[in-house]
Amino acid sequence: MDYRETYKQWCTDTFFDEATRAELSALTDENEIKDRFYKDLEFGTGGLRGVIGAGTNRMNLYTVGRATQGLADYIIAKGGQNKGVAIAYDSRHMSPEFSEAAALCLAANGIKAYRFESLRPTPELSFALRTLGCIAGIVVTASHNPPQYNGYKVYWEDGAQVTAPYDKEIIEKANSTPFTAIKTMDRSEAEKAGLFVTIGKDIDDKYMEALKKQILNADLDREYGKKLKIVYSPFHGTGNVPVRRILSEIGFENVYVVPEQELPDGDFTTLDYPNPEDKKAFKLALELAKEKDADLVLATDPDADRLGVYAKDSKTGEYMCFTGNMSGMLICEYILSQRKERGLLKDDSALISTIVSTNMAEKIANYYGLKFIEVLTGFKYIGEQIKIFEQTGKGTYEFGFEESYGCLVGTHARDKDAVVAVMMLCEAAAYYASKNMTLWDQMIAMYEKYGYFKEGLYTMTIPGVDGAEKIAAIMDKLRKDAPKELGGLKVVKSRDYAEGYNGLPKSNVLYFDLEDDAWFCVRPSGTEPKIKFYAGIKGSSMEDADSLLNKLLKGLEQLA
Repeated sequence: MDYRETYKQWCTDTFFDEATRAELSALTDENEIKDRFYKDLEFGTGGLRGVIGAGTNRMNLYTVGRATQGLADYIIAKGGQNKGVAIAYDSRHMSPEFSEAAALCLAANGIKAYRFESLRPTPELSFALRTLGCIAGIVVTASHNPPQYNGYKVYWEDGAQVTAPYDKEIIEKANSTPFTAIKTMDRSEAEKAGLFVTIGKDIDDKYMEALKKQILNADLDREYGKKLKIVYSPFHGTGNVPVRRILSEIGFENVYVVPEQELPDGDFTTLDYPNPEDKKAFKLALELAKEKDADLVLATDPDADRLGVYAKDSKTGEYMCFTGNMSGMLICEYILSQRKERGLLKDDSALISTIVSTNMAEKIANYYGLKFIEVLTGFKYIGEQIKIFEQTGKGTYEFGFEESYGCLVGTHARDKDAVVAVMMLCEAAAYYASKNMTLWDQMIAMYEKYGYFKEGLYTMTIPGVDGAEKIAAIMDKLRKDAPKELGGLKVVKSRDYAEGYNGLPKSNVLYFDLEDDAWFCVRPSGTEPKIKFYAGIKGSSMEDADSLLNKLLKGLEQLA
């Protein structure tokens, strides 16, 4: 069936609700019709993510129902239907509706759904499903994507997003499920049958207690929590309540929330792009920081798994921006230094990073005598390593992070957690304040200790029907005609992860080692119509690092 026939079916078949049929019948742009129906919105390794709207290539109640029915069939086939599924959702448009539809589909299949009463962070979903002993978890979120998007991610019983072999098996089930096979039931009937259970405060309280177990200097939190000033923005998302609660409970008294971005807003009215990687998103927070003379400026993305950071430079008084690599390494150094001082590091302690993150991580691991493990891009692979440690009894997780502003302190969750990251970063600020240092001062000290590592990212967005073909063509060209040098640096060696490397799953990623500890890496995004070019260098000073990275990034733009 071609896209036109599928479109006509959706317009006329009474299986689809009246609002859906009316929305589609009103379309006049042929390109819009084609984009909505030229393919199914596939359930991939990152779940579903797409623009909200009617059509097979959109996020709607039918595509969500189809994915959930496939997941339910898989759970039943595995004999896990008695364990239940936890469900959370964020502040985006249709998130409550999608999460309820998923819960009712599961209930209709005889699987108990534990759904949060209101929006919650993604990491709390990971914590909840482990706490409740569920077979799986669902979170409805599009993370930091623009407001027209929503998404649907699946977690397995270890608390991490699904990995092999479950990911491919669930994907196959979901993508082969016809819309007409979707089961559902009335909510009141599901609640009476004990198949739709609302969760909230009890899990919140347990989550807070789990975070507090990571505290290393409680006395300093209380002492400097009275002095340090913190500006925070939840970017209209799920972080507002848990972030403010944890900081208040451990002693940070001067937390100023950006009022315009405090409350949930699916339109993200004050933001072009609700992403802590975007400097423009910090405009209001930085204005408030200057007004309050704040020491720290923090922001979490809508589902509160990523953290953005600015800290004051004590010499200039300016607020300095931290990349995800920088804030991750700052938290890492603080934790490892304190745990080493207390004799808490073990012979099998490990630091886990992704292949596109900073090479400073390996330097830090070596300094503290930790095993250094690199995994593919995606925090689920870090979560998978924690599971392997538990199953084999070999390896102690100390810290894991990725360059895209996500890290995990502790093993209460198996995904990146910006709530615990905020807590630990504020504690680090208190500790370094006791040494008369700001976080920026400490960052400079780390550069002097390990080297001036700096990383950058160049991204091309190619939406629409032709986007995937163009991205594939770029990857194919790089495989056939790899560059010999870039940004004035020679390529020393390269590796193609599609062929498998170092025991990692095969992945469409190309990595190039350059001379002088530099590198670049190319991969298509798994959730958006983008191709990403990552780069990293090691300079002799901040200025040298900036110069080297700029040359390398200009070279990457020419590759595309």
